[in-house]
Amino acid sequence: MPKQHTYVLGLNTYDHDVSACLLRDGAIAFAIAKERITRVKHASGFYKEVIDYCLEAEGITLDDVDLIVRNCYIMPVGEMEERLVYFDAPGFLPEFERDDAAKHPLYLSHQDKVVTISHHLAHAYSAFAVSPFEEGVVMIVDGVGSYQSDVMESYPSSDTATPLARESESYYKFKGSTLECLKKVFMEPDRGFLSDEFYNMPGMGALYSRASTYIFGDWNKCGELMGLAPYGRHNQVKSLMGLTDGTLQVPHWTTDLKQPYIQDGSNWEKSPAMRHWEDLAWRVQDDTENVLLARARWLRETTGAKNLTMAGGVALNCVANGRLAREAGFDNIWIQPATGDDGIAIGCAYYGWLEILKQRRNFVMEHSYIGKPYSDADVAAALQRFLVRIQIDARRSDNVCRDTAKLLADQRVIGWFQGGSEFGPRALGNRSLLGDPRKPEMKDILNSRVKHRQAFRPFAPIVLAERMKDIFEGDADSPFMLLAKPVRPEWRDKIPAIVHVDGTARVQTVREATNPRLYQLLKEFDALTGVPVLINTSYNIKGEPIVETPRDAVACFLTTGVDHLIMHDTVVSKTAMHKIVGPLVDTYYDVTNLVSATARPA
Repeated sequence: MPKQHTYVLGLNTYDHDVSACLLRDGAIAFAIAKERITRVKHASGFYKEVIDYCLEAEGITLDDVDLIVRNCYIMPVGEMEERLVYFDAPGFLPEFERDDAAKHPLYLSHQDKVVTISHHLAHAYSAFAVSPFEEGVVMIVDGVGSYQSDVMESYPSSDTATPLARESESYYKFKGSTLECLKKVFMEPDRGFLSDEFYNMPGMGALYSRASTYIFGDWNKCGELMGLAPYGRHNQVKSLMGLTDGTLQVPHWTTDLKQPYIQDGSNWEKSPAMRHWEDLAWRVQDDTENVLLARARWLRETTGAKNLTMAGGVALNCVANGRLAREAGFDNIWIQPATGDDGIAIGCAYYGWLEILKQRRNFVMEHSYIGKPYSDADVAAALQRFLVRIQIDARRSDNVCRDTAKLLADQRVIGWFQGGSEFGPRALGNRSLLGDPRKPEMKDILNSRVKHRQAFRPFAPIVLAERMKDIFEGDADSPFMLLAKPVRPEWRDKIPAIVHVDGTARVQTVREATNPRLYQLLKEFDALTGVPVLINTSYNIKGEPIVETPRDAVACFLTTGVDHLIMHDTVVSKTAMHKIVGPLVDTYYDVTNLVSATARPA
């Protein structure tokens, strides 16, 4: 029987946000980050689970895949795996995964159909190859990319660096399937503790991570830093980054910055250093916005391009993205939803499709719902487990959007589980917690019952796409919640729960063509309240990944203060027995998780 489809598999491997993306004839079939499967946030390590997930969803085996393209930003994947054979590096390959790796056909593979590419090149393909533009430019800015010695694409000879310098920024132009690098900015290695060398390097993303570590004790809390920045006083801290004749200047920190967060069990929010941290957050955010804006304007003026695409971890900074959309001078800006390292899998797959297989672009990523769908039978099975069944009342609805809108208007917290999961770090309406934005206390309700986040962090709105301009300033569409927009003054008191302290909101626009059920829910809520907006935040608790399966959704529902769980057409509520059984189940899961963590350390 002749082979029906051409399959390309893209992989981000070993370090944080391991992921896979499977292309079927040049279109994304499925994609997943490892954290959604293992329930370990930013999961690193081996990649068996993500491959199996995509192959099983498609109903094929690895033998059916025509090409596999991989990336690991630390070093080329083949070299990484050779080193892991003789070096114990549990952060990249934990002991409990070594047997699976050793038995896997891709581990230490020398197959011709297995290819490795460099980091920013993968980011660039993830940015433009699935964009709606035939031509335009690409900005890649992240924490750290490949070594200069491992960079694959040609770039201007004037962008000199030593072999051990790392990618920090890359700028490209594209037309059709052709990509050309216009500029590379490298970071030379710096002295430091082995664990912190990267964020002492002189780069935009590295600086942001350095500030995140200083304020929160974690390099990967850049989103929290962005949320804290509007609380800071302007110009209380001297500039930490800037451009001189187009060259990035990032001076070393000095002992003037001597109030780092020490993880000693003290209450972060009550620290006497809070005022200082707020001021520093403002400074780093402002410096980042100004440098990005200058780079974007240079890119537009150099190329005359009308369309901008972006990727890399810094492109998750929706406040900076909002400024670029308003001020950089491009007609259009488009950022794919998994712009961090999970999205590397998309870029690897499309490098294979376009550059190696020499195919044409034939797919636009109009939505991020590329996880595998779960059936009504899967939902029913999750609800029929004994310890679940005795705590819930589950009823099928003839009009689930209308019924859910009524619950939301009554100030209920809703868990919303529909279709395939979103790829990327944002919940975009298939694995979401939803709430009524009309009362400011809903933010506190969500935090106290479920999210347990710092009080300064805002919640995002979803809005009917055709009503977006009525409520938020700016014309740029924002389907992936990657642009912050000012809320129009006349709406700020109508939807206070989603308005940040600076008057902005991280907007997601919803269209009927891409998510008809979420669109209908917004229409029903608008009909009831006159407000075409809902609070949308990720369906998870602090420190956990977004839920993936029906079982994940039910577990989060029963162990938090979510009022109702909507799974497909089923409305799930808690019964009086939940108050009795719930604490027992919590204890059971605590013990189970402890045993599992002991047996298989993350």
